[in-house]
Amino acid sequence: MSAIRTNAAAAMLGVSPNTLRSWERRFSYPSPRRSEGGHRQFELAEIEALRQAFAETQNISSAISIARERGTPMGSLGGLGEALASFDQERADRLLEESMALRSVERTVSSMLLPAVQSLQADGVQADGELRGVSPEYGFAWRYATGWLAAAQRVAPAATRDEGVMIFDASRPRDLDGLYVQALELFLRRAGLRVLTLPLELQPTRVASALAALHPTAVVLGGAGASLDALGRLIYAVRQASGAVDVLDYRGALPDTGASTVVRLGDEPQAATEVLRERLAGAGSQIPTTVAQLPAAAPAGAASSR
Repeated sequence: MSAIRTNAAAAMLGVSPNTLRSWERRFSYPSPRRSEGGHRQFELAEIEALRQAFAETQNISSAISIARERGTPMGSLGGLGEALASFDQERADRLLEESMALRSVERTVSSMLLPAVQSLQADGVQADGELRGVSPEYGFAWRYATGWLAAAQRVAPAATRDEGVMIFDASRPRDLDGLYVQALELFLRRAGLRVLTLPLELQPTRVASALAALHPTAVVLGGAGASLDALGRLIYAVRQASGAVDVLDYRGALPDTGASTVVRLGDEPQAATEVLRERLAGAGSQIPTTVAQLPAAAPAGAASSR
């Protein structure tokens, strides 16, 4: 069975670790086991069952009763986490197919695939978010998820809208941000938009050709792995090539200084897709204002003014 620690379990449930421990003491559910080092380890299936029941009832006593009765549902996050943790690709494929028989692709990705990979993330994540090393289970899960998302993009329907969105991916290798950027691209394609995703480390002089190919209505900076200088050069290149194009932040690509008025799409791909669709629907009046409020950027080779 796949197990996660207290902080990860509490994050999945949307509560504090202290609240989760109080539920354990009061209801004996979820019931963790102890690692050799004495740390609590919760079964992923129990946490997922409780998460679903609590979302339905908003009452912890009722939710625990329901979770105990249901066990692990078909196509559940817990089952997927276990499959990925045991390197069982066939089972993971089957669980995702079962989920899509019951849910949309968007919900399957948001409520199953991404959380399952996140639950297996390496313990060695540093304070700055950089991965010092990854576990074999997380490495397998990350590669599986990126392949699955790429396959889903290939079978997404053709664009039905004129608006284009260019995504610059600033995530690091094997970073969760990379999966979330892929998920956003998939959701936008399924919403009928034209989408092009490129790594942020492009030569600024070549950005213009990419922008000319898509003629985007919006540019999204995704992932928190880029330096301020790299972001500044990219924003400058985008301004020079496209002028009044909407530039937005996804998953903290642009540091929040407190004074910035840059529109932030948040951390979740479904919510970000909805915000983008709303902005694109009224793009004519909103885009120039947003670009004018972005911090100034220096040309390539010079320091960013941010």
